[in-house]
Amino acid sequence: MNTALLAIVIYVAINIVSLLFYGADKRKAVDGKWRVRESTLLFLGFIGPFGAVAGMKMFHHKTQKPKFKMNYLFLLLHIVGILLVVSYYYPAF
Repeated sequence: MNTALLAIVIYVAINIVSLLFYGADKRKAVDGKWRVRESTLLFLGFIGPFGAVAGMKMFHHKTQKPKFKMNYLFLLLHIVGILLVVSYYYPAF
């Protein structure tokens, strides 16, 4: 497996993990059980913002908390980063 493909697979996996953590935390909140730390959710939002934002939207979780709005900033930064990397390797893009 080449390096670029491996990086993409890892990135997608991180975003899936982020989505699953937001879903698990919402389930635990509804059931009144032990919760995932907010710092963990924010870190996952930083490294996997596509999954975090999707989890916030899908599970209606942490959408009203001001500090979790940073996930949208993280998402924007990742999109810009991805576009920069793609345009570097594929200048015609």
